[in-house]
Amino acid sequence: MSTDARQIFQSHPRSYANNKYVYPVLSRRAGGLSIGVNINPDRSCNFNCIYCQVDRSAPGTTGPIDLEVLRTELEQMVQWAAGGRIFEGPQFATAPPQLRRLRDIAISGDGEPTLRPEFPQVVDICAEVRRRSGLDDLKLVLLTNGSLLHQPAVAAALRTLDANNGEIWFKLDAGSQDFYRRVARSAVPREQIIANLIETARARPIVIQTLLMRIDGVGPSHEEIDAYCGLLRWLTSSGGYIRLVQVHTIARPPAESCVTPLPDAEIDRLANLIRQETGLHVEGYYGALTEPQA
Repeated sequence: MSTDARQIFQSHPRSYANNKYVYPVLSRRAGGLSIGVNINPDRSCNFNCIYCQVDRSAPGTTGPIDLEVLRTELEQMVQWAAGGRIFEGPQFATAPPQLRRLRDIAISGDGEPTLRPEFPQVVDICAEVRRRSGLDDLKLVLLTNGSLLHQPAVAAALRTLDANNGEIWFKLDAGSQDFYRRVARSAVPREQIIANLIETARARPIVIQTLLMRIDGVGPSHEEIDAYCGLLRWLTSSGGYIRLVQVHTIARPPAESCVTPLPDAEIDRLANLIRQETGLHVEGYYGALTEPQA
């Protein structure tokens, strides 16, 4: 990956113009322009990941989501992106031609989106804007830690996603209980995450998103990668459909200074190992420019 490309992907501001909720990014994993919908301006999350790359140095914005403002911002952003106007501004003027395409609307942002009571309504708005724009190939993507996918209102919203070219990107960073506790630092039982993961993957194809890192200068152990691959094999043998595994690393400053990105060669090695051990389609994505490459 070129230096210019990495610098583009490392720029991930969740703000654009005067918008409150909707922002565009050039996404390495989406392979082009992604329209983000941030319904966690309060930065609420039930995980406290050691690698979290959300800037929490300033307090978030509290209060309910203004759904009409969100709808208006999303409609305008889709028009600008689909028509190419967004690439006329300085933020995306240097984007290479192959990335100048609108790939998805991604419900993500500064926390866990399914925590918000407005989540089902936001999914409805995204689906409606997509339909009214006539962009049949446009994906609706949910980035989630999976902790609340068993709740009835959330499960109903997932069915709306299914009906509108939706895709769930399910966060899975640990194969073992000990590593889950160390990385996620969450009160949500790992058993709930795994139960939601298998139920979700049995109902539709999903994408697994896995962030690997060095902690205190040490990358993931052989035992941890073995446990992770074993979990993926169990998921597929139990009827889960994993369309893709995304292996990525730190691209922006993390929550804890002990966390640093893996070198490119290590991402390649681990992606190949996971591919060989599971038989799944695995893609690797590189991290920060400043980390020495081994």
